Amino acid sequence: MTRIDFHFNTPEKLAYSCRLIRKAYRAMHRLWICSEDLGQLQQLDRMLWSVSAVDFIPHVMHDHPLAGRTPVVLSNSLEGSDAFTIAIHLGAALPQGFSSFERWIEVVGRDETDRQLARKRYALLREQGYPIHHFDLAEQGTEA
Repeated sequence: MTRIDFHFNTPEKLAYSCRLIRKAYRAMHRLWICSEDLGQLQQLDRMLWSVSAVDFIPHVMHDHPLAGRTPVVLSNSLEGSDAFTIAIHLGAALPQGFSSFERWIEVVGRDETDRQLARKRYALLREQGYPIHHFDLAEQGTEA
């Protein structure tokens, strides 16, 4: 069964996501980053180029010819994600097929709309019996 992690109260959702991606990439995981907001994905793409002066995180958009061989893919759907084990979800709606991942990570900002949508996803996942782990960044540091 897919492990679900909710990272709540992230002060800078995309910057925090970059740190999560870097950590998982260093651990040799293949990551699928999902959001229905293409503008958000494009901003994350730019941020990943400057995460660190010493780290390079190879990543492409889902429609790039090298998407199947690149360890980090940014996409507005889950189509083509079969070979990936971890997904980071930045979007509003829970996409069909999320349970094909070993681990599904929900990154939730401090924006009230984002929090309300996350609560709905959380309730749906809990009703379906998924093991849910909480990381409230308001209670702890924001280090990923």
